[in-house]
Amino acid sequence: MATQPVSQTHVSVEDYLSMKFEHDCEYIDGVIRERALGDFEHCFLQGFFCSIFFNHRSEWGIVSLPEQHIRITPSRYLIPDVTVVKAGLPREPRLTKPPLLVIEIQSPTDTLREVFLKSRDYLGFGITNIWVIDPKTRKAYYAKPDGLEDVTDGWLAVPETPIRVSLDELFAEMDRA
Repeated sequence: MATQPVSQTHVSVEDYLSMKFEHDCEYIDGVIRERALGDFEHCFLQGFFCSIFFNHRSEWGIVSLPEQHIRITPSRYLIPDVTVVKAGLPREPRLTKPPLLVIEIQSPTDTLREVFLKSRDYLGFGITNIWVIDPKTRKAYYAKPDGLEDVTDGWLAVPETPIRVSLDELFAEMDRA
């Protein structure tokens, strides 16, 4: 999730959207920022979430999208590790409306402060369900306007939907990998 500037030169949105990158880059107010590359645990958890959502897509009425670009504002394009949208919505190359859920999985170089700051952008855009996973500490959080809230009951959930994921199962599967 942590990002490094690719260039300090101001780049227009049009140029950013037409560029090809070896690794996905986010666009923050004219600056292109390369996302931190995940380690094994990060990549495994990203795949785990996508497989859980894929396996329940009909039952839960959703589609999961790894590394989907989201236009937060005209000058900010962010890329969550996993994005979940309601099934049947019109497809967009870059989302322009708030998805049902975004998930950020911490990379080894990320700090919780960086994750929270990125979550504030998501919240400001209208995304109300933001899960933050820290594979190193085996903790999960819900991003809220006033900070990151510990998940204390062992389940990640999206209110008013059937979406629930067990943290015990999540980390047990990571251990078995």
